[in-house]
Amino acid sequence: MALVTETFLPKVDGVVTRLVATLEALARQGHEVLVLAPPGAPKELAGHRVLAAPGVPFPWYPEHTAARPAPALARAVTAFAPDVVHVVNPVFFGAWGAWLARRRRLPLLASFHTDPKVVERLGLAWFKRPLEVLDRELHNLADVNLCTSPQMVALARGLGIRRVRLWPKAVDSQRFHPDAATPAARARLSGGAPEAPLVVYAGRVSFEKRVDTLAEAVLALQASPAGRAVRFAVVGDGPALPWLRERLAGTPTTFTGFLAGDELAAAYAAGDVFAFPSDSETLGFAAIEAMAAGVAVVATDAGGIPHIVRHGVNGVLVPPGDGAALAASLLGLLQDEEERRRLACAGRAEAERWSWDAATEALVARYRQAVRVRRLAARRRAR
Repeated sequence: MALVTETFLPKVDGVVTRLVATLEALARQGHEVLVLAPPGAPKELAGHRVLAAPGVPFPWYPEHTAARPAPALARAVTAFAPDVVHVVNPVFFGAWGAWLARRRRLPLLASFHTDPKVVERLGLAWFKRPLEVLDRELHNLADVNLCTSPQMVALARGLGIRRVRLWPKAVDSQRFHPDAATPAARARLSGGAPEAPLVVYAGRVSFEKRVDTLAEAVLALQASPAGRAVRFAVVGDGPALPWLRERLAGTPTTFTGFLAGDELAAAYAAGDVFAFPSDSETLGFAAIEAMAAGVAVVATDAGGIPHIVRHGVNGVLVPPGDGAALAASLLGLLQDEEERRRLACAGRAEAERWSWDAATEALVARYRQAVRVRRLAARRRAR
């Protein structure tokens, strides 16, 4: 299989988290993958060869360099002779991957990971409609399309994308586990006050993740007598970090910067409640990881989040962009230990059902479906 992706390591986000875990699972299951990725990508991952494309600056994400096509990459795909091509979030580089697959008459699967409304948060509202059209036209080149939540399946179909199926969710419930909690992580994230109630946010610190809503909730809690003792931790990095630091100056908020691996697992498990204000998630890996870590989650009732967090069952959902509602729900759980533990246990039990091997087996079945669809189309053309 050839994988053509617009985003990859060393950048870390939900898409990359899924790709890395999937590539590891594909290796365990005996599959071989050629990965075509943006500049700076490692040369190998889980035994799979990775080819880094040349790049161009991407002005709206200064830390990201966009990949661009190259003849050497096309030759590498031809020499590899994949059974199927998988393009991830095709817009620029992925569009070239889709074109290459069709030109070589290779089975094509495309996965849809980004809600087009994200561009509005980047100050590019004018690009939303063109992006919707581009998404539709590119994905309709594919023999099979995948989305990561039922809500995104509905969104894709609403855009006119055809042949859409669900790519099941998954999490590493061994790494993200309640046992990952350590006194050191609790002390660090609470700013040296481990006995105080602690709310954790983990993820990209950017405006499309609605860190403005997070800031509103922190300030609302700090303005109330009942919430004044609450400590906050922001785990992650991104373009909105300077703004958020300034906005929350004077509040008991700890900024850890980017964490990964065992440090990230310990950060999740250190909290009493996890806050997830984003309203543009196609799935929401941070929420899944927090649930696996045994922490009660308060998240936004939007995008793919309701596919993970079921209100009153394994977490709490609040209206999008409502900092006051987020603050009230966080405080309610901090004050109700029994309810907090009930939701945390339910979230952990749910996360234990979502393995990467099972999700990847479902993905491989979709690859085989794409192969069948392409063969059928070839037979029809030959008549």
